[in-house]
Amino acid sequence: QQFGTIRVRMVEYTPGYLADHWCEKGHILLCLSGSLRTELKDGRVYELQPGMSYQVADGAEPHQSSTLTGATLFIVD
Repeated sequence: QQFGTIRVRMVEYTPGYLADHWCEKGHILLCLSGSLRTELKDGRVYELQPGMSYQVADGAEPHQSSTLTGATLFIVD
């Protein structure tokens, strides 16, 4: 759903998903189910489980996501 310049969506990643790029777009992300691994370009790694969230600003920290098990996410960007 688009609200002006804000996009709100639910995304389902299948098991084995690996992003093919380093994303520099800002997001607010909530993990609804499964688990999501997010690696920052500086080497830090975070694992989101259901109920966990993170936020990153546009251009702040390039990140790349993956999941072994699959994940359903609520994303605002």
